[in-house]
Amino acid sequence: MLGSAIIAAAVYFWARYLHRRQRLWRALLNDAIPVNSRWWKDYRERTGELLYVAIGDSAAQGIGASGPGRGYVGELGRHIRTISGRSVRVVNLGVSGATVGLAVRDQLPKLRELEPDILTVAIGANDMAAFDPVRFEAQLGELFAALPAHAIVADIPSFYFLPAEKRVLVANRILRRLAAERGFPVAPLYARTRRQRLWGVMTQFAGDLFHPNDRGYRVWASAFIPILNAVLGHDGGDA
Repeated sequence: MLGSAIIAAAVYFWARYLHRRQRLWRALLNDAIPVNSRWWKDYRERTGELLYVAIGDSAAQGIGASGPGRGYVGELGRHIRTISGRSVRVVNLGVSGATVGLAVRDQLPKLRELEPDILTVAIGANDMAAFDPVRFEAQLGELFAALPAHAIVADIPSFYFLPAEKRVLVANRILRRLAAERGFPVAPLYARTRRQRLWGVMTQFAGDLFHPNDRGYRVWASAFIPILNAVLGHDGGDA
């Protein structure tokens, strides 16, 4: 009886600690949003032989990483430079908090002004909070219809726990069907993140337990890399 009480007390205080830590990290990462946004706006002014454009949300901005360039967009930019041997200009259109509908409204008009050699699209995680399959399919269809034929789209990462995980599975079935209709390759972000299991939950997230950290973003990048290698004619597998 005493042992059960001790365990219950330990669980209670551990849960309180995690809740307080999560609140602190959420505040810290909210403060990082304008910093990362400004960093990417300045970064896009650089020149390069290849143009890589990213559509996305806070993950594209690298929120949760040790620096904006340590998110998956920065990782992919470096990978493209390495395997192509060419300089790369990166234009990150991602906006923290973006949903599919907001990407259609705010990011597509900017994409129309560009002619990317490589385009990645990773959007939809923020739609899971108030998920409406009909609306999601309509908005995603509108987004996909406006993308160039060589776009690389990612499915939604694993949320690991119910009930959000069920919504992700439904959303990804919609996403993959629409991508197949357009002929877009799909970076298997869900499979890559789901594969990490408890180890990923413990080691690959920032303190808010939502955004990836540096290690988590490298996992995200690994979902895109085989497709990028094929697009760039590099026979390097996951390298």
